[in-house]
Amino acid sequence: MTTEQQQPGPAEFNRRVIEEFRANGGRVGGMFEGAPLVLLTTTGARSGTRRTNPVVYLRDGARLLVFGSNGGADHHPAWYHNLLAHPRVTVEIRDADAPGGTTAYEADAVPLPAAERDRMYAVQAGLDPAFAAYERGTARTIPVVSLHPAPSPDANPFADPRRRLAAGEQLLKAHEELRRELAGVLAAAEGAPADTEGDPVLRDLRRHCLAYCGSLEEHHGAEDGALGAMERQFPHLAPAVARIREEHHEVTAMLERVRDLAAAVPQGAAARAAAPALAELHALAGRLDAHFAYEERELLPALGLPAPPTGAVTPGP
Repeated sequence: MTTEQQQPGPAEFNRRVIEEFRANGGRVGGMFEGAPLVLLTTTGARSGTRRTNPVVYLRDGARLLVFGSNGGADHHPAWYHNLLAHPRVTVEIRDADAPGGTTAYEADAVPLPAAERDRMYAVQAGLDPAFAAYERGTARTIPVVSLHPAPSPDANPFADPRRRLAAGEQLLKAHEELRRELAGVLAAAEGAPADTEGDPVLRDLRRHCLAYCGSLEEHHGAEDGALGAMERQFPHLAPAVARIREEHHEVTAMLERVRDLAAAVPQGAAARAAAPALAELHALAGRLDAHFAYEERELLPALGLPAPPTGAVTPGP
């Protein structure tokens, strides 16, 4: 019998690793010895059959990241195609406090966008040189997928510490992106000379304002949906939640004024005609800084993250 014949095929190799993982509290030997490993169960994109694969993970806050390296092959692993079709997956992970040494939970799989994917893959390649070798060995972009613990249909999502932490991290990320986006709109608009007619930056003011207003409204809409569950889980936050809802109404009124003023700038007008819209944008930026700081101070400790320094919070009206 040749050496090649003695080696197990991929299916048999996976079966042995899965059995070892489950029998030894999430510990395995061989090529995966010492590696952070989960068992990822996906639903077949075509067959609907549940299939389990051992995959290396990287913990990033409340989420896990898994990598579709497929050993550096030129095609994505089958489990990646499966989760694109059926994002709800099952994760089995080592848990020394759980019976048997492992715990399983449902998760929602979300492929990372390009820039975040590049950043997190570089982190993983720095931790494990094999992943740098996988990337060098193929022309395809190896996908990185985040696994977020799925909410229980019957439980308050904020009852789960992992969900709370994920919500806090998402809040901070959304605030950072909205601040950066608004700063970009202001910087671009202010770059137009005051006496220049038809400047392309000025012509784009309406579009930028509308896009930003849409982003902010989407964020507040999602936040409004979560505030009720947060208030039920943390009754002491009721006064803060009430104030946040009121501030959302105030910001919505400011957004309407920004839209109206941007729409009123005549086509081909000199940049000075945009002064009222820019002034309202500056007022909005100041109001949002205070609003975001208040949210972070009041909500983040309940979500398991530190609050910003007290001096960073601007009192509301």
